[in-house]
Amino acid sequence: MKRILKLHINGEEFEILTEVHKTLLDVLREDLGLTGTKRGCDLGTCGACTVLIDGKPFLSCLVLAVGIQGRKITTIEGLSQDGELHPLQKAFVEKGAIQCGFCTPGMILTAKGFLDEHPHPSEGEMKNAISGNLCRCTGYVKIVDAIMSVVEKSGQ
Repeated sequence: MKRILKLHINGEEFEILTEVHKTLLDVLREDLGLTGTKRGCDLGTCGACTVLIDGKPFLSCLVLAVGIQGRKITTIEGLSQDGELHPLQKAFVEKGAIQCGFCTPGMILTAKGFLDEHPHPSEGEMKNAISGNLCRCTGYVKIVDAIMSVVEKSGQ
């Protein structure tokens, strides 16, 4: 069964006809071509599909698209503004926290959601906040360094 969905994504309104059983991840990648959100485990355990819904991190593989009409969705594509990378995106590049890059969108959006509510966390709090995001390439040191560099800059 198909239904017309009206979604607010990255500051734009989209109206699409899609199957009612599709997850937000499927709609983003397959219907809208927003492939920055990664398909990892499809079980909600890896964090690769994290997006922000009304500013809070959600696993898009576990959210039915039909249930989020009227809410504001932000994907990694919507994080930069006017051609400028978000400070977290810049920090990941500067600190070398992007190895294969697969976990990066979910990691950055998880960090952003957390920092928006807790702008000056300790390193331990930040590690705990991103603990649901798996990275197979690193020991998380550069990732945490990148996020904490943004925290330090915002405190100046």
